[in-house]
Amino acid sequence: PEKDPLGSGYHLIQSRIAIGAGELKGRGLFHGTQTQLNFIPEQHTDFIFSAIGEELGFIGCICVLVTFWIICFRLVVIAQTANDNFGSLLAIGVLSMLIFQVFVNIGMNIGLAPVTGIPLPFLSYGNASLLSNFLALGLVESVANQRQRKKRWN
Repeated sequence: PEKDPLGSGYHLIQSRIAIGAGELKGRGLFHGTQTQLNFIPEQHTDFIFSAIGEELGFIGCICVLVTFWIICFRLVVIAQTANDNFGSLLAIGVLSMLIFQVFVNIGMNIGLAPVTGIPLPFLSYGNASLLSNFLALGLVESVANQRQRKKRWN
């Protein structure tokens, strides 16, 4: 990206500047210079994590990652306690889909992966991605509702 800073490397360079500028606590919501002055193009879609990193800082980024970890942990628990193999494989498939999207999107924001059009689940702007992610989680929650529950009182 440094070989073409005004062309193909522009997005990645500005994204890394924004994430680094956020430091520990961030610059404050709607106070980031990179995001508010539109140095990061398409920050509401592919580069939403860099906007979070600048405005909410390292703490905000960790909160986003912990939230994704909680969702993934819930998917693993549902997969382990499903009644049949189909429900278990459905939960693992949705888990794989979410983990792939999170790793690729955050990786491209910090420069570890090439810039692609993969959105960050539940955060990036895009109705099709949001709808498909919610439908997938709804299917997994249906699997969770069909499993046998332990009785608490005999």
